[in-house]
Amino acid sequence: MQEIANLEETPVLEVAGATLTIGGLLTAAIILAVTVVLQWAVTRALRRARTGAVKSTGALYLLEKLAGYGIIIAGVMLALSSAGLNLSSLAVFAGAIGIGVGLGLQGVVKEFVSGVFLIFDRMVSVGDYVELDGGVRGAIMEIGPRATRVRTNDNVNVLIPNSHLIEGPVTNWTLKGDTRRIHIPFSVAYGSDRGAVRDAVLKAARASPFTLPDTDLRKSQVWLVGFGDSSLDFELLVWPTLEAVKRPAAMHAAYTWLIADALDAAGIEVPFPQTDLRIRSLFGREGEDAIEAVHPGTGTGRTRPGKPAAKTPAASGSAVSSNDAAQDLMSDDAALEPPPSKP
Repeated sequence: MQEIANLEETPVLEVAGATLTIGGLLTAAIILAVTVVLQWAVTRALRRARTGAVKSTGALYLLEKLAGYGIIIAGVMLALSSAGLNLSSLAVFAGAIGIGVGLGLQGVVKEFVSGVFLIFDRMVSVGDYVELDGGVRGAIMEIGPRATRVRTNDNVNVLIPNSHLIEGPVTNWTLKGDTRRIHIPFSVAYGSDRGAVRDAVLKAARASPFTLPDTDLRKSQVWLVGFGDSSLDFELLVWPTLEAVKRPAAMHAAYTWLIADALDAAGIEVPFPQTDLRIRSLFGREGEDAIEAVHPGTGTGRTRPGKPAAKTPAASGSAVSSNDAAQDLMSDDAALEPPPSKP
């Protein structure tokens, strides 16, 4: 026993005027191991609680990160003290090397501080659907010490440096768990009944399971926005559900399909590029008589070339069953990774 005690007191090296012994280093190693295990257990428990919680998930995520960082910092300081290092005596030494380390690791420190700021700021939180410069869109799955993980709807995980979310423009589509209005453009042929177009498209949009009910402030609308070369240009404006907002490509495709079905069912023609030549007067004749003079036998009763046959209205019962994008929006299995819940 005396030999073991002497072995524990055997000096190994001196750092900042403190003598490190074998016993002290073993104690520090044990403390570090316990710290790592404790940090893993605490963060795992908080993560499970956050996953099963309905409310206060943002507060639990903040607590999870702060608890993990706090346990690691406290464990490292305790381990250094147990090893025989006087932390106050290391202040001058740490200040001397801090400048050099800071210059070399300023990028890492910058991202870490940015991550902590994001956690406290709450303008961008876990579970939000964001859009960044460069076309990256997806749900925020995790805010780490260096980067934020954004999962796209194609299950691609994109790591964004934390500082980019602070310094660059970010579009948060679901800030504070709210929805947004979307615009779906479509066109019909000239001569179509504008009222019938509006009624048919609105009826289809309001019957959709991913359209929110109309309120005084949020209503589904159809706007006539322009006159094209061969079409009347409209936009459908709707307020979709929050889950549909998080999947914009499928949502846009689903509404476009619904509009096409609604126009077919109402017998409204969708335009196509065409050029009409109108002869008002030729050799003293007008209209069909002038055409007859140029091409005998093709005057009155002639079928205009390029005029599409009337389409058979689509069966309303198959509107959703054949709309792949609508099925994708309503499917519970569409997300390859369960999105984090919002407070």
